[in-house]
Amino acid sequence: MAPFNRVAYGAEAQAIEPRRVSYWGSVWQRFAVNRLAVLSLGFVILMILAGTFAGFIAPYGYNEIDLDNAYQPPSWRHIAGTDEVGRDIFSRLIFSLQTALAVAFGATVISVVIGGVIGAVAGYSGGIVDNVLMRITDVMYAFPGFLFSIILVSVLGRGVVTIFIAIAATSWVGFARLMRAQVLSIKNLEYVASARALGATHRYIIRRYILPNSFGPLIVAIAFMVPGLMMTESALSLLGLGVMPPRPSWGVLIQVGSVNFRAFPYQLTWPAATFALALLSFTYLGDGLNDAFNPKA
Repeated sequence: MAPFNRVAYGAEAQAIEPRRVSYWGSVWQRFAVNRLAVLSLGFVILMILAGTFAGFIAPYGYNEIDLDNAYQPPSWRHIAGTDEVGRDIFSRLIFSLQTALAVAFGATVISVVIGGVIGAVAGYSGGIVDNVLMRITDVMYAFPGFLFSIILVSVLGRGVVTIFIAIAATSWVGFARLMRAQVLSIKNLEYVASARALGATHRYIIRRYILPNSFGPLIVAIAFMVPGLMMTESALSLLGLGVMPPRPSWGVLIQVGSVNFRAFPYQLTWPAATFALALLSFTYLGDGLNDAFNPKA
């Protein structure tokens, strides 16, 4: 009879035992299956890097005027052509991306903080606190968000910081409702009740149990929120309430391009195409994250 080999048995048992995958590892595996979502993630990262380092990437300044080269079609010198005063459209597109991302992410951070705190407090406290906070949320939800942003920008003045504050003033409502729903579905689970019975404080329960288990749906909501805020910023620019000129914005570039479309179609094609790609990338990214965090959906 062959002697017992511990090393061989251990190797065989390790080969038979299924490989354990962490929660985030399983999320990434489900996300990686969606190739369109992975491609969108790469494009979003590329946009963020381009917007962050716009001053180093753009071949020209966003307000660098060259009247001798006005209305130039796309060429090796000007990839996307030039506008009516000879400014490089490609450079202005990159700085427009910087403006859009700054407004969108700034408004998203404010919305997440305000909506997350209100939703968490309302859902966890319940009773009169929940009723008061949710009635305030309902009032804000009933008011037209875009109109409220127009009023705030008109009162506070135009500027990047002012715009994302005006946008965030109404965009937190949906996030607060989502956060409250997540808290209500988690706070009465058995492990939360056990922690409460063992004397855990409310702050500890929210930080240790409720917030981590709400993380997935909140990430998906943020991914879908960003393109909507980018559209709001562009719409404000179309109405003349965006960032102060000569700072470029997607909305301004699209507006000018639509006016000159018949004579100079490239002035509209490039801004519209990049804007559409940006919105689609965030949308497909959110769809992929939704499938990854909620595989039963």
